[in-house]
Amino acid sequence: MTDVATDYDIFDPGYVVEPYPVWAALRQRCPVAHTDRWGGSWLPTRYDDVVAFARDVEHFSSESVTVTPAIEGVPGIPADIKAPPITSDPPEHHWARRLILPVFAPQAVARYEPYTRELCASLAAEIAARGAGDGAAQYAQYIPVRVISKMLGVDESMADDFTGWIRGALEFGLTDPKAQEAAFLSIFNFLTAEIATRQAAIAAGTAGDDIISYLLQQTVDGEPVLVDHVLGTCVLILVAGIDTTWSSIGSAIWHLATHPEDRRRLVADPSLVPVAVEELLRAYSPVTMARLATSDVEFAGCPISKGDRILMSFPAANRDPEQFEDPDTVIIDREVNRHVAFGVGIHRCAGSNLARMELRIAVEEWLKAIPECALAEDDETTWAGGQVRGPRHLPIVITGGAAK
Repeated sequence: MTDVATDYDIFDPGYVVEPYPVWAALRQRCPVAHTDRWGGSWLPTRYDDVVAFARDVEHFSSESVTVTPAIEGVPGIPADIKAPPITSDPPEHHWARRLILPVFAPQAVARYEPYTRELCASLAAEIAARGAGDGAAQYAQYIPVRVISKMLGVDESMADDFTGWIRGALEFGLTDPKAQEAAFLSIFNFLTAEIATRQAAIAAGTAGDDIISYLLQQTVDGEPVLVDHVLGTCVLILVAGIDTTWSSIGSAIWHLATHPEDRRRLVADPSLVPVAVEELLRAYSPVTMARLATSDVEFAGCPISKGDRILMSFPAANRDPEQFEDPDTVIIDREVNRHVAFGVGIHRCAGSNLARMELRIAVEEWLKAIPECALAEDDETTWAGGQVRGPRHLPIVITGGAAK
């Protein structure tokens, strides 16, 4: 049996399904673990350490945010393409982030709330009518992919393609370079064509109000935003805006199905849902983000070398007993909840308003349509792990009758 303090593997099936005991053990004996797997990385597990890494932009770059090296030399993908602002360091990061904040501001996100609610209500009603369904594949995974499609102004019929590409890029692709290359190539080709279409519409004076059109019409220091920057930002919005959110929604549905006391309390008092959403985000945070050391530096007694990767486990930070009372228990009305599910520091998730809205409405509409449910008896729940954790198959059965 390997020692997780010196040989952890974030892709290990056991770790993917149940990482919490690993984090708890590491906090006690080796709060910043190390492994040589996947090119080598460091894994902080304490809240304060994760926050410190995230805020230290002097020594740790966002140039590479995955545990495995970025793909390079793929025909059709620009060699210097990035995914700003998540892969940007100061000073570029500042203007790259300012560029997208308006489209994710609360008032901008509110535009998509009626659509999101109608979509969630329809999906939940279909599962309720059948008496069973997959809470991940037939519910959670449908929601953000369609909301993001609408925001980008692309045909919703692309949703299934997006789902396959995103899983190829961030799930299967992290351990299968060929799958990742194929997925990203499909994403780049699609978005490149969409950008060309928007450019033609702008030139003709018929620009739409979608995110792509918005970005193409912005300037920085009086100069138009480069098309490659727009392309990279759209890749980020498509990939990061979907995988993370459907993972959070799927985890929330899993919790509702496995914790009847919480589910029934929320059914009886829907006003608790916004607070419960924050607790579900804390307890089932999906994202572990990587940083790249830009110089030799010592951290918490660990000799980190230039080029080393650091995996900022926001999920582990959110289970730290030094920060959260009874951290492994979901307390749906938890009052003190300074979780870092959306990260912390300059790279805190710019799309957090959108993610919160989608998760809140997904929970509300699920509970309206399906107040009583449970995991299917054979419980074939499967989880994706690595750097984005969430259920991918979640067989649910309706119990006690669906809502009328």
